[in-house]
Amino acid sequence: MNKLPTSSTTSWLNKVPEVALSFWIIKIMSTTVGETGADFLAVNAGLGQGVTRTVMAALLAAALFMQLRTRRYTPWTYWLTVVLVSVVGTQITDLLTDGLGVSLYISTSAFAVVLAAIFFVWHRVERTLSIHDIVTRNRELFYWAAILCTFALGTAAGDLATEALGLGFTWGAVAFGALIGITYAAWRMGGNAVLTFWIAYILTRPFGAALGDLLTQAKTYGGLGMGAMWTSALFLTVIVILVAVAQIGMNGRRSAQLAE
Repeated sequence: MNKLPTSSTTSWLNKVPEVALSFWIIKIMSTTVGETGADFLAVNAGLGQGVTRTVMAALLAAALFMQLRTRRYTPWTYWLTVVLVSVVGTQITDLLTDGLGVSLYISTSAFAVVLAAIFFVWHRVERTLSIHDIVTRNRELFYWAAILCTFALGTAAGDLATEALGLGFTWGAVAFGALIGITYAAWRMGGNAVLTFWIAYILTRPFGAALGDLLTQAKTYGGLGMGAMWTSALFLTVIVILVAVAQIGMNGRRSAQLAE
């Protein structure tokens, strides 16, 4: 899903990565870390929900500040922000569901409406939703607002499917994985690249959430019993390796360009 229209040259270079296989691997693992990491910090590490939300919100603010200050895509900064957005997006949904007792039907619908509103305003102002056109501050702010909302929406939709509708973790992961496959097939058959990208991006969040629950939850609850700590550590390790490879590759390309 990388054949998206580009904009004219500006003083910024595009602030987000190319959409390749590694992009989707890191994205899915980031969503899973958002699900398992929040649970580990709040429960296993004993920080509690309040402290965890405060710490993660502060870290996200710092990461987003660094991301906004750059003028080109920097792998480690970008993906650090995505991981933290994933954690905070999960916490927003959990606060509404567990803390305030908001129905998953309501929160899922509300986040869908908010996301649609962000896309509507973004398109009205900038005339594009392409991630290959994140070359101005306004577009980047719209982009990160949409990303945060997709994580919150995906968490709510995933919990709705696996818990409220009773699909369970395994069938929830299968169902959302199948929807991602259908979206990919639609793109391959000539579907709109921007539309199919955002649909897939939204769907990877509930897929990652269902996968995270499947891996971490005890076998008596339908999971594989790996636990939040080991699952988070494993996925974070893979993310760090892939991001390090991307960062080293980008540094090498920049050095070659300067040498020319």
